[in-house]
Amino acid sequence: MSFAAPWWLLLLPLLPVIGWFLRRPGDSDSGAITYPRVLALPPTQTPRQRVAVGLPWMTIIALALLILAMARPQRLEAVGTRTSEGIDIVLALDISGSMRATDLGSRNRFEVARDVMRDFIARSSGDRLALVIFAGQAFTQCPLTTDHTMVSRLLEKVEMGMVDDGTAIGMAIATAAARLEQSEAESRIIILLTDGVNNTGAIDPTTAAKLAGALGIRIYTVGVGNPGGSRIPADDPMFGRGHAREPEGRFHLMEFDEEELRRIAALSGGEYFSAADPDALEQIYEHIRTLEKSDVEMTEYRRYEELAGALILPAIALIALQVLLSCTWLRKIP
Repeated sequence: MSFAAPWWLLLLPLLPVIGWFLRRPGDSDSGAITYPRVLALPPTQTPRQRVAVGLPWMTIIALALLILAMARPQRLEAVGTRTSEGIDIVLALDISGSMRATDLGSRNRFEVARDVMRDFIARSSGDRLALVIFAGQAFTQCPLTTDHTMVSRLLEKVEMGMVDDGTAIGMAIATAAARLEQSEAESRIIILLTDGVNNTGAIDPTTAAKLAGALGIRIYTVGVGNPGGSRIPADDPMFGRGHAREPEGRFHLMEFDEEELRRIAALSGGEYFSAADPDALEQIYEHIRTLEKSDVEMTEYRRYEELAGALILPAIALIALQVLLSCTWLRKIP
């Protein structure tokens, strides 16, 4: 236990002085009767007299409790530092229209990628995570944090069509690198998942990868889907998306630039991975987790438990009892 305002404890030595003033004999002009001989007093005290003698002590105890309460006693639940292995990771997720392709199973690429990222976040104990999403533009969905629950919740809110369509890989890398630029962790990485070819954005992927590498940030690129190309459903103004009457007219062939993704990873000191099915994608994320770890000192702060309330209530009760007794049973009549 500790005190947040210990200087109030300097008042405690004054309590004996206050007690002496409260217990001193009455003055000659008071209503007290002075006996000429002590032997004339009754040999024993009545209960009322015994309680009256202890009345000043109630005041002293109440003042002591109030002084201790003003010193703000606190109990520290747990404050300390622990060192654990961790990485600063930015997860960059492609939400362009080509992620609607269903070559990874019954669900489209976006849904599979989001599920795998959700599991990755749940297992990233000790890591700081951030989330960047991109299509025709890139923006930060969640900054670096150890609150993985918040990252997962913000990931659940990501939907395709949130930004203009396109694939701005260079802008995604630049945005993710900006999240890591001020990080002091030894290991800072970007896991960029895409299935397309860079076709928009103010920064090209090569330049962005070089800048990230200069900052000591590694980029792990993940190409998701069939490298040979996959058909994706297009919006048909009459039949809607994925209607079966005109399959060839409503599906577009889309392939990603595997060479560019390899080059991005190499320029930053990272690696390139290709995932053609959900299991492979999950294994890739688990493999990246084991590639590098660094010691990150994390300080955990817990709240203090204030104990003043447990002292104030008894003090008020003692004062109230003293006033009640002085006005009733122990009332003095001159």
